[in-house]
Amino acid sequence: MVYLSSLRDTNSDRYEHHGLALRAGGEESDSALRASHSESFAGWLCLSLEAQKADLDLYLSALENDKRTIVEAWLLLKPYRNLPPGTARPAERELYLSDFEALLTLLKNEYGAAAPDPDA
Repeated sequence: MVYLSSLRDTNSDRYEHHGLALRAGGEESDSALRASHSESFAGWLCLSLEAQKADLDLYLSALENDKRTIVEAWLLLKPYRNLPPGTARPAERELYLSDFEALLTLLKNEYGAAAPDPDA
């Protein structure tokens, strides 16, 4: 889901993948990536919180920075808010944010991450 959301141009809401566009064309690649992002998002929402946490732990393990640093940055910058596809309904976005923020709270406690200073 993170990768697919990174292919979306937030200024145009179009998905861009150079290699796929060369093979299938711009419109077809946008449509395929949009559908894949929506399916990935819907699938993640259907996971239990336990499965979502396992998925998130796996993702964090693949990143170069330590988990504590990443969680602190996410708490401060909230990049996860940009992961839902543009086609997500308001209720789906709310569920996603609720689940993700609950997971971040768990991870903050698990990794001893500092909460962002609200006065900063």
